[in-house]
Amino acid sequence: MSIIISQTSPRPIYEQIEDRIRTLIVSGDLNDGDELPSIRTLAQDLRVSVITVKRAYDELVAAGFLTSVQGKGCYVSVKNKELFREQRMRIVEEKLDEAANEAKRIGMTLDELQSMLMIVFEEEK
Repeated sequence: MSIIISQTSPRPIYEQIEDRIRTLIVSGDLNDGDELPSIRTLAQDLRVSVITVKRAYDELVAAGFLTSVQGKGCYVSVKNKELFREQRMRIVEEKLDEAANEAKRIGMTLDELQSMLMIVFEEEK
């Protein structure tokens, strides 16, 4: 499991860990039933506090992405995978709505906005 922590990010480290694991689950890199590294092991690998990793795992358990089994560890539980995708799509929709409103405010046409979106979308590949 590849997790890179940015020390310069304004986001808390536990959120970076949480987001990376969510992304791995949604993308299918982690599958239902996969065991995650122990809190202590991941903390050592990332050189962060066990409390930081525990908080990330706790948030993922609370959101339904992980199941914690007492004395055994944490396992991927993908029952909320589709819900997470819907949440992310809603965020994209909100940002597109924001962009469309801003484009209208400055007098951009729909064609200009679509062209700009195509360029931005293609650059991200």
